[in-house]
Order: sequence, then C-alpha cells, then structure tokens
Amino acid sequence: MFLSIDAGNSNIVFGFYQQADDSWEEELRIPTKKGMKVYDLEKKLALFFLEKNWTADKIDQIGLSTVVPDLLPVLTRLCLGFFRKTPYIINEDSYGLLPVKAMNPTEIGTDLMANITAAYLRYNSACIIVDFGTALTFSVVDQSGMVTGVNIFPGIKTAINSLFTNTAKLPKVELKMPESALGKDTIHAIQAGIFYGYSGLVRGMIEAIEQETNCNYQVILTGGMSSLMNNLGERFKTVDGNLTLKGIYQITSFNLDK
Repeated sequence: MFLSIDAGNSNIVFGFYQQADDSWEEELRIPTKKGMKVYDLEKKLALFFLEKNWTADKIDQIGLSTVVPDLLPVLTRLCLGFFRKTPYIINEDSYGLLPVKAMNPTEIGTDLMANITAAYLRYNSACIIVDFGTALTFSVVDQSGMVTGVNIFPGIKTAINSLFTNTAKLPKVELKMPESALGKDTIHAIQAGIFYGYSGLVRGMIEAIEQETNCNYQVILTGGMSSLMNNLGERFKTVDGNLTLKGIYQITSFNLDK
C-alpha cells in the first residue's frame, strides 16, 4: 500500500492507496498546529492503524508534499520511526520527468503541482484546477502540459475566520451553502455572502482566464471545501477530493520507478 502525505496549512492528510485495485481506501486528517511533535502524530497514527487492524509494514512506499517547511523534519522522522521507511520528498527537482512543466518550479507549491499532475494525467487536456483549501487557488495547464499560471485568493474558512476575528458583533457561523442568496438574519447573511460570493468569484475567474487564453478548459474542483460548492452549475460537477493525494503518488512513481 502507498501512503500519500499532504501537509498543508490547515491539515496534514494521510491518504492510503491500494495499487492492486486502484482505490484510495482510507484517509486520516490531523489539524496542522504550530510546534507539532513526532510523538503527537505517532499517537494518532497508532490509534488509526489499531482501529483498522493494520500494521505499519502494510505501507510499501511513502510520498510527501508539504507547504509548511517546519513540518518537513517532523514528518520525515515520523516516517522513519513509525513506518521504517524513507519518504520521497517532493520538491522543485521532482518535476523533470513529469508530463507537465512549470515555468517557475521553485515558486509553485508542491501541492499545486500534485493537483496539476493528477488532473492532466486523467484528462490529457487543458485544465483548470480549483482548490478550495486554506487558500483558494486556480492552477491552469494548457493542452501541451505547460503550467501557464496560478491565481491565489483567501480561502472560504480564512475569509470567515477573518470576518469573525475582526468584527465585534458578527458570530462564527456553520460552513454550509444557504438555500437563498438573500440573507434573512445575521448567520444567513454571512453564509450567503461567503458562498454565493465565492461562487461568483470562481465563475468570473474561469471566464476571465478563458477569454484571455481563448481556450476552453476542463474544470476540476478539489480541496476540503469543494463538496460544499454545489451551486456552481453543471460545468463544475467534476469534484475529486483525492486529487492532491493522487498527484503525490504519481509524482513519486515517476521519480522512483524511473
């Protein structure tokens, strides 16, 4: 079994891929916190493996992507200690063998390159990957596999937390799409503003990119909040919550199976 580790600003996601039947069997999410220790992660992993009746030697190979530099040594020690495996660490030197090419490989996040790789390998066409994470990102790859641009916005949770933190009387609200775009009370008003506002942002950004490039793209949604964006229309129905995990596996395979 292959283990993809996607360490982001909000969560560390452990995704378990069974190559034999091409399935992502399980997923463990651990909130990202400052000063995380190997021991803290080992305890959570040990409990998870106990509940699944798994042993650590079930893992054959590990691919690791992190956009949080402080987590790299922690996760590396975790892999060496818990799994007795050295992880393949994705970085700017990992992209040379891929079918996709980045103009600025030192500047694009490894999580975004994982998204781009997985989407392009699936569709083999021009794609826009919309990732609803801590940041809302649009990654654009053309028909030839060249990454032509990335756009970054504050994510939905980031926007709501900012609103809650910086205002005296506005409450923290449940993250769900309201039925109406017209707010009837304070909570509904915030939900409508965030979700319908972000829906318009996504549609508008896709339209602007397509007009500028004179190209129609396959649009793929991913990220923790993507499943909540159910009012974007038929064109935005392709949702793959495992896209980053798949890309980590594919980038690792391109480099280790060469």
